[in-house]
Amino acid sequence: MSTTDKYAFGMIGLGVMGRSLLLNMADHGFAVAGHDKDAGKVDSLNKEGGDLQVKGFLDVKEFIQNLKTPRAIMMLVPAGKPVDSVIEELTPLLDKGDILIDGGNSHFTDTNRRVEELEAKGLHFFGMGVSGGEEGARRGPSMMPGGDKDAYAVMKPIFEAIAAKVNGEPCVTYIGPGASGHFVKMVHNGIEYGIMELLAETYEIMKKGLKMDNEAIGKVFADWNEGRAQSFLLDITKDIFKYKAPGTDHLLLDDIKDEARAKGTGKWTSQSAMDLQAPIPTVDVAVSMRDLSKYKELRTQAAGIYSKDDHQQIEGDDKELLEALENAFYFTMIISYAQGMHMLSRASEEYQYDLHLDEIAKIWRGGCIIRSKFLENIYNAYGKDKNLKHLLLDADVAKLVEGTIPAIRQVVAAAVKVGIAAPGYAASLSYFDAFRTERLPSNLTQAQRDYFGAHTYELIGKEGTFHTQWAPEKE
Repeated sequence: MSTTDKYAFGMIGLGVMGRSLLLNMADHGFAVAGHDKDAGKVDSLNKEGGDLQVKGFLDVKEFIQNLKTPRAIMMLVPAGKPVDSVIEELTPLLDKGDILIDGGNSHFTDTNRRVEELEAKGLHFFGMGVSGGEEGARRGPSMMPGGDKDAYAVMKPIFEAIAAKVNGEPCVTYIGPGASGHFVKMVHNGIEYGIMELLAETYEIMKKGLKMDNEAIGKVFADWNEGRAQSFLLDITKDIFKYKAPGTDHLLLDDIKDEARAKGTGKWTSQSAMDLQAPIPTVDVAVSMRDLSKYKELRTQAAGIYSKDDHQQIEGDDKELLEALENAFYFTMIISYAQGMHMLSRASEEYQYDLHLDEIAKIWRGGCIIRSKFLENIYNAYGKDKNLKHLLLDADVAKLVEGTIPAIRQVVAAAVKVGIAAPGYAASLSYFDAFRTERLPSNLTQAQRDYFGAHTYELIGKEGTFHTQWAPEKE
């Protein structure tokens, strides 16, 4: 085979995402190849590819030999050891100057290590977050590449061609050095966890607190999705409230176990935020609630002890309550984004990523799971002020928040009164109230730390650190 007949891009891992991305590239006129050790997945690609310039290979060496040089190869395999195994298998088959891309949800610390290891071998490597699920990968994802800038420049035409478009602009941009691409994707997933938890709590409030049936709840989600809260997650939620399994007369949703699973990216976001001292309690609560959901047996036992009465109905006019709930949800959604953006701001400083938060908001507007109308507000806020330290300090965002504050207080109080768990709502409100407090009670915390551990404290208007012998000396 001559060089001109070879494929411009290779994909390792032909699961749903890998296969969909390759077909997307082929749709845009690129000659692409894929490899998987599963013969069924290779066959699926070849069958779906039809007349497109796409071919699947079962043998990895044959796959490598059929790529143009310098080779550009992307891995879409499970995070952790599988990525290292693929790299170990590939490295002896590659030449200096070849490009290797990790498109999975790898932990950013693993990406840092791989950048150094592969650079030393003369290979270009970068990690790239990909969001949008199967449909996004096939029709246009949001992509977050970070690492080797020269390598990204080579791939830019392909990625810009296949990315989702908003106002004609591709939802992909160079994020920054090192593992910044995977870090930004991790935070994206953390925000996703937060908003999903908030939607679940909203469902709970309508079902148990307002005694609404599924049809009415679905209509509310559909109505909200036509307004300012419009988002991909709301869009799919309204669809879930319409779906009945074939041959049944009720929603499939009612048959699904209330035990949520997770792949770990939300937990990583919480852990990394603590390392950065960037508080993201809405995300933390979302992770904790998924964990708590798994203790079904314990929850059932506790329900038998403590839930003697069913949840009471929230009192008030239904129309007014739903209006308050929409305002409250919008408030919590803003807070979830604000916490994530603040975490990115802290990471940019701490890890020297030099992140452009306006560009990140811009590429999240289409293709990705957290895309929403509000991302336009975030894009505008950071576009006006590149050095904005926190989204809640933007004047236009502040106006939106101020209009929702009475409602979030009303909804949290009502949920607490009737015994409905709404920890995401409550955490979002408490975060906001603490954030807007000029003087927190943390002075007491410092005094306590000094009392029991001589950890010292600082004084207002006086330089230095101080220690006090708080307890009277015993005679």
